[in-house]
Amino acid sequence: MEILQNIDAWLFSLINIGLANPLTDRLMPFITERDNWFIFYVLIWLYLFIKGGRTGRISAIMILLLILFSDQVSDNLLKPLFARIRPCHVIPGANILANCSDAFSFPSNHAVNNFAAAAMFSHFYPKMKWFLYPGAAIVALSRVFCGVHYPFDIIGGALIGIAFAKLFILAWEFADAKLSGNDPSGGSPQKEETA
Repeated sequence: MEILQNIDAWLFSLINIGLANPLTDRLMPFITERDNWFIFYVLIWLYLFIKGGRTGRISAIMILLLILFSDQVSDNLLKPLFARIRPCHVIPGANILANCSDAFSFPSNHAVNNFAAAAMFSHFYPKMKWFLYPGAAIVALSRVFCGVHYPFDIIGGALIGIAFAKLFILAWEFADAKLSGNDPSGGSPQKEETA
């Protein structure tokens, strides 16, 4: 475990201190701030719900449930379970560009939520995955540049977020198959026997 911590601390210093420059020092705090993206998220959600047809409405409702679930589980269950101290409290000379809160570090909620959303929307809109996953990765990476998360925090958060999304997708596919009378195991629905 100590070896992993040392590797993570080295990677953090490489990115946060070694790659720091005036451009990322200005850009990453903007990217990492959720409030800067709120209107964009609301407009996309409204578009999906109003203009997106059945798929848009399903994905819009599911994303609300997914993010509520992923954020609460990550923040209230996983963070206290791992109780990892943020690098901004530990690494000497860290380039701190965002609020260094006392909340625990693993996993990164930014990574969990953004990768959960990327996985969810990529399921319903597969062509968008080439935009969604890089976008989630940039937001997650901004947490390291800002000094508030280790690289393993965002990698773990990404994997957890994708896993949460897959669970929600499986649950939806099962429920949808039941509601439409299809066999959720993938087989064709049984026809009623006629006398």
